[in-house]
Amino acid sequence: MSIRLRNYNYPEDYYRVSDFLIAHHQPGNKDGNWLEPEWEYMHFHPMLDESNLNRIAIWETEEEIVAVCNYELRLGEAYFQIHPDYHFLKEEMLDETEKRFTAISRKGGRRYLGAYINDYDHDFLNLAKKRGYEKEAQNDRPTTRFDISEDFPSITLPQGFRLTSLADECDWAKVHRVIWRGFNHEGEPPPGEEELESRRKMFDTPKARRDLKIAVVAPNGDFVAFCGMFYEANARFGYVEPVATDPDYRRMGLGKAAVLEGIRRCGELGARVAYVGSTQPFYLSIGFKLVYNTECWVKRW
Repeated sequence: MSIRLRNYNYPEDYYRVSDFLIAHHQPGNKDGNWLEPEWEYMHFHPMLDESNLNRIAIWETEEEIVAVCNYELRLGEAYFQIHPDYHFLKEEMLDETEKRFTAISRKGGRRYLGAYINDYDHDFLNLAKKRGYEKEAQNDRPTTRFDISEDFPSITLPQGFRLTSLADECDWAKVHRVIWRGFNHEGEPPPGEEELESRRKMFDTPKARRDLKIAVVAPNGDFVAFCGMFYEANARFGYVEPVATDPDYRRMGLGKAAVLEGIRRCGELGARVAYVGSTQPFYLSIGFKLVYNTECWVKRW
């Protein structure tokens, strides 16, 4: 069966790749591909370099997509999504990413590429080493999971604080502020309808549910912690992205409450597990455990 390589066409191919990720997902994410919500979150992130989306590479037969190489937000990074019967394409995929996704370093002006490879994929790791890639552990991308059981942790908040969702209180100015401050930007967020529309686009993605976008409301009415939660109904899992807490309200358990409430709601929908791309102590203290690590291997020319 012949395999054709072509450029990604957005938006026509967006749902085809989404369906590909869903179709080949294995329990525990043993397929090693992106979780489908990662693909969704990438496309509507305000920092995405949309001008180079056509550089994403698709391999397909007459019947289906069998592999995808993509960046996440910008050139200089490469991720590999592969049908379980087509792992023989990896060397060709690495070739293509070197042609399509390299970027110029701000320091030194050298061309570089960061290839993200799962830590258990020894054949692919050995290939990268032979091709001159070196590991940069500080840029690794771990995947951790929270198993949802009947013995679910209690969710508590300080007096005067409460939980809500964007289904009940959709205020994009409040969302914008907590995300801005929660990611350690100084002062108040930049004003304007364009900024608010950027936040709306980030959270009102094609499969998003506003009832899974959880906020903690302070006594003064501000959103002071926020958890964006996705639910993938086919594989019955939740996905956490992003989480932010206003620095004036940290160490009060507010972020934990928002995350657990999002997971709890996914559990009510049928989820058996929730994932997040982090091993920060915050997540480990909640009960997330490492599944595998997607290592960053960098080559410079």
